[in-house]
Amino acid sequence: MLVLCNAPAVDATRIARAVVTQRLAACVSITAGVTSIYRWEGAIQEEQESTLLFKTRASLVGALTSLLVELHPFDVPEVVVVPLEPGAGNAAYLAWVLAETQGTSS
Repeated sequence: MLVLCNAPAVDATRIARAVVTQRLAACVSITAGVTSIYRWEGAIQEEQESTLLFKTRASLVGALTSLLVELHPFDVPEVVVVPLEPGAGNAAYLAWVLAETQGTSS
């Protein structure tokens, strides 16, 4: 599974390290310099954020989501799940993701 979350740049590395340390994702890629424009509490907001891409297994999405909600500074953090198509992608990479998250409940 691929899980996406935007966060303030100052929080991105802290969040990514916590998730990998807890083995809820094998890898987190951080893309800095994302501008998010959204409506919140009736006003248009504009924030500079980083996009975090978490590579994990389907069975860990619930625990990962809970941790992201806990660690994220926003009241309602973005957590979006993109399922991977079975058999698509680099099988060796996907096996590595499973191996690196194996120490958790799978």
